[in-house]
Order: sequence, then structure tokens, then C-alpha cells
Amino acid sequence: MFSAHILTLFPEIFPGPLGHSLAGKALENGLWSLKTSQIRDFAKDKHQTVDDTPYGGGAGMVMRADVLDAAITHAHSLLPNAQLIYFTPRGIPFTQKLAHELTQKNLILLCGRYEGVDERLLQTHKPLEISIGDYVLSGGEIAAITLLDSCVRLLPGVMGASESLSEESFSLDGDFAGLLEYPHYTRPPMWNGQEVPDVLLSGHHVDIRNWRLQEAQTTTKTRRPDLWKKFLA
Repeated sequence: MFSAHILTLFPEIFPGPLGHSLAGKALENGLWSLKTSQIRDFAKDKHQTVDDTPYGGGAGMVMRADVLDAAITHAHSLLPNAQLIYFTPRGIPFTQKLAHELTQKNLILLCGRYEGVDERLLQTHKPLEISIGDYVLSGGEIAAITLLDSCVRLLPGVMGASESLSEESFSLDGDFAGLLEYPHYTRPPMWNGQEVPDVLLSGHHVDIRNWRLQEAQTTTKTRRPDLWKKFLA
């Protein structure tokens, strides 16, 4: 079973969105498990201090290596051989391919705050450092929710129809691999002066699939030239 252990200063954030919809139902049905630990519980002083001023000066505070080391060690005792992940703008980009790979492991997710963590902790534990985008968040909790939602929906039994995974954006297999998803339509057939494309009402499955593939290619070429270049290669 896919298991995740989150190290955070704000455990009350979880499960949050992960407790609803597909991820929440899968959690309730035991298809995956989620545990949180309060990082402050591993501080040794009476004030439960987890951060301190940076050596060399500068704004902000830095999370202490000794406190985080104790939290990580505890998490590893519960999930031996789990992949440790630290969320940081310096990390590798999170992708659908990486999401697929991470579903094959148990995960320990370290959610940083302030200016980040003591570099010596990263040198010691060598986590997989991940960025979910070229922007800065207040902490790693939202990134953890994003990563877990992306992973959980890939687990067997979570999604109702497996073919929906193979035709969505960033799929890895099939004719749609590497493309953005095609447009979708539903009832009513006429809305706001706009009609549903005739091919979708034709009942001809081959024609419908060809139309969707063409639309996916056009959308990718127009909106994400970088992905289109990879697709052509």
C-alpha cells in the first residue's frame, strides 16, 4: 500500500483536499495511508524551537538541522526505505513521469518554512529535492498536497476508468503521450450560440478519436511549444 508521512509545522492542514473526492475515498477505503508529525515535537527545549537566525546574517530564519534530523529519523523508523522528499525552488521540476515513479515507493515529505533548512541536513539525508513550479510558497504543505494528489490518482482502483489516464494531459503511453488534453463537451448540444462539434455527435469512434488527437496536437503546438518540440522528437 502506498503510504506517505508528512513532517510539518502545521499538521492541521492535512488531509485537507486529500480527504475529499477520489483521494479521500481512496484514503477511506485503505488504498493509501497518510500520517503527519509535528516537527516541534522533536525540539528539545521548553519552547520547542525549530528555527534560528542564519549564520552570516540576512533576513528570516532557518530551520534547525538537529530538530529536523530527529523528525526524519522517526519517520524512517515507521516507513523504512521510504523516499525522503524536500520541497524547494532549487529542486527538480515535478512532472507526471516523476509522479508515476513515486507511486512505487513510500514517501516522507519534509515541508520547510521560513528561509529553508540548514544545508547540512540536506547533505546528510540527501532527500529528493522537488519544485512544483517557478514561484515561491510560504511553506511545503501546499506542494505536498499537490504531489500526493497527483500520485494517489494514479494508484490502481482510485480512478474509475483507466483509459481516462491514457488520454489526459502529460500521459506517458499511447497516441496522446506527451500532448495536452483535447477539448471536452457535454449537454446541452447548443449553449450560448455555440454548438458541439458534429464529429462528437456522429457515433463514429475512429473519427472521434482522430478528431481528439488532432485537437490535442493543435492545443499543444499553440499553448506549449516546448512540449510540442519534445513530442515531435
